[in-house]
Amino acid sequence: MKLLVAEDEPKTGTYLQQGLSEAGFTVDRVLTGTDALQRILGETYDLLILDVMMPGLDGWDVLRLVRASGNKVPVLFLTARDQVEDRVKGLELGADDYLIKPFAFSELLARVRTLLRRGVNTPATPHLHIADLEVDLLKRRAVRGGKRIDLTAKEFALLELLLRRRGEVLPKSLIASQVWDMNFDSDTNVIEVAVRRLRVKIDDDFHLKLIHTVRGMGYMLDAPEPV
Repeated sequence: MKLLVAEDEPKTGTYLQQGLSEAGFTVDRVLTGTDALQRILGETYDLLILDVMMPGLDGWDVLRLVRASGNKVPVLFLTARDQVEDRVKGLELGADDYLIKPFAFSELLARVRTLLRRGVNTPATPHLHIADLEVDLLKRRAVRGGKRIDLTAKEFALLELLLRRRGEVLPKSLIASQVWDMNFDSDTNVIEVAVRRLRVKIDDDFHLKLIHTVRGMGYMLDAPEPV
């Protein structure tokens, strides 16, 4: 598998290139958005890892032009910007996933492998669903069984993370880094409280429970496939 990393920060770029190479990937690296665009349109890559803030063309412009060309290469955004508007913008432009800096390499590697398994035939969608739960990422709206569910920004971010990683057990450390952008502190119960509140809104009024606790490991969102 051949990957292109577009990251202008030397330490981060070297870290990514070395780590991904050691994981068995062929990795090219560029330092500017202009070079990233030229490479992705001139060569064949299985995945583009794209920093948002770069010299020349920024990540938004690169993605816009790549998609305008008809290229459907999976794109993983790396960004230090965790505003809802930024995530919505990335989805609208055709990003497949995003990772907030700073991040653990193990998390990035898991995202890369997931995108590569998914391939280029599954386009990015602003809608996620499981069972009778529907989530609109652009409107930041959740509906279950036809009932609108009011969520706080953090609750929505937690639900989105669980949905994107459906069927995976997510440890508290990963949830803390992705939703709260912090290292997990075992002395705090912020994760348990947030999951409990989300469960009340998502599951309490419904027979089929979607949010599950895996004791000693973390949390998972899943539902049995219809027979």
